[in-house]
Amino acid sequence: MILNEFGIVAYNEWMHTPNIRKNITLGEFIIMPNHIHGIIRIMRMAESHSPGIMSNGEFHSSDNTFNSELHSGGNASNAELHSPRNVELNASDDRGVFKTPLRSPSQTIGAIVRGYKSSVTKKLGIMGFTDKLWQRNYYEHIIRNEQSYHTISEYIINNPAKWTDDKFYK
Repeated sequence: MILNEFGIVAYNEWMHTPNIRKNITLGEFIIMPNHIHGIIRIMRMAESHSPGIMSNGEFHSSDNTFNSELHSGGNASNAELHSPRNVELNASDDRGVFKTPLRSPSQTIGAIVRGYKSSVTKKLGIMGFTDKLWQRNYYEHIIRNEQSYHTISEYIINNPAKWTDDKFYK
């Protein structure tokens, strides 16, 4: 798949995801002209209000691992999924508008997808892209065994070969 300038933004934002959420690693993924496939491995839960986090932010349990495959496509808009949250901060305070301690980015698949969609939408908007970009939701599947992982990985790797069969292919 040869990416245009918008696809390069989508690629770069996907690659940046583990920099924002330190407890994930990326598996196979592909940016297609009208959707993305990717495998995300969540190594542990890391949100500061999670039971596995001590008050100093250190983990006292890190056994929550699983893989998830997601599929997200375009052609419909969903403001809730790609609008940034507005949080007012006092420059001398490390707490948000509701006076709760600021937290690291949420580590759920939903939060990861929302963050990705938001970031790509914002960067493409700066570049002048104004069309509807994302469908309302996404498809996710928890990968529970090695065989399932290999099947899904192969599907992702081979997806570009099926592009000419896509109903949006031009």
